[in-house]
Amino acid sequence: MSHTLNRDQILIAGCGDIGSQLGLNLVAQGYTVFGLRRNINQLPPGIQGISADLSQPDTLINLPQQIDTLFYAVAAGARDEAIYRKAYPEGLKALLNALQQQGIKLRQLFFVSSTAVYHQAQHEWVDESSTTQPDNFSGQIMLEAEQIALNSGVPATIVRFSGIYGPGRNYMLGQVNRGIGYPADPIRYSNRIHRDDCVGVLEHLHQHSRQQTLASIYLASDDEPVALHEVSDWLAEQLGVEITDTSARRTIGSKRCSNKRLKEAGYLFKYPSFQLGYPPLISQFKG
Repeated sequence: MSHTLNRDQILIAGCGDIGSQLGLNLVAQGYTVFGLRRNINQLPPGIQGISADLSQPDTLINLPQQIDTLFYAVAAGARDEAIYRKAYPEGLKALLNALQQQGIKLRQLFFVSSTAVYHQAQHEWVDESSTTQPDNFSGQIMLEAEQIALNSGVPATIVRFSGIYGPGRNYMLGQVNRGIGYPADPIRYSNRIHRDDCVGVLEHLHQHSRQQTLASIYLASDDEPVALHEVSDWLAEQLGVEITDTSARRTIGSKRCSNKRLKEAGYLFKYPSFQLGYPPLISQFKG
């Protein structure tokens, strides 16, 4: 990639686990990367910190003038309606307003969303064109934020991640290790994506956006939607424990996420299935 291209500056808003890893990868490619978050002393070296609070627009001042790409990758922090509203629609709106007021013109906006926007619960396959009528606040608020991104007047791409697992995300491993799994009946399909693939997808779409126009939505989930009990049973086997209790809290709904559009855009999954993504996590967990 020539140096003229790499003069572009990238802003990652809500630079947590995924944002920080993405930022480091982009820095390694020669980009200047800014990470915007309340507490910037947690940012890895190489990412330039912008200490600001998306819920306080007056902190969003003096943003770097050369910003070309914005990744909005905020985590709500708690399952609370007011917190979600602040983190997604309101935070995004505040940041886009601040950029506009400061005369900063984005080439591309990426908004990190979630498959919570889907309401399907009868094992249907869903893709980017499936209807979205979520009956929970998280899905509804996410959809609202997606619309703000898509109507922002900036070329925008929504990336809907399914259930993220990976380093430091050991909820299910811990549960299975205590002998708690999921019932086989009623069957519930689940979808997941490894943290490294979340980073990989965003990086791939960013590169792709430099050559051609992206679709407005990509569903990012691995190749293998699978029944929850199959995942917990397999994990139990790997951990050498027996499931004695199948009362694990079930996720809402049961759908199967298609990643066809993402793969057609040339993305190759590092961990196409949970059986490939979990072994390193299991050895760390056991260690």
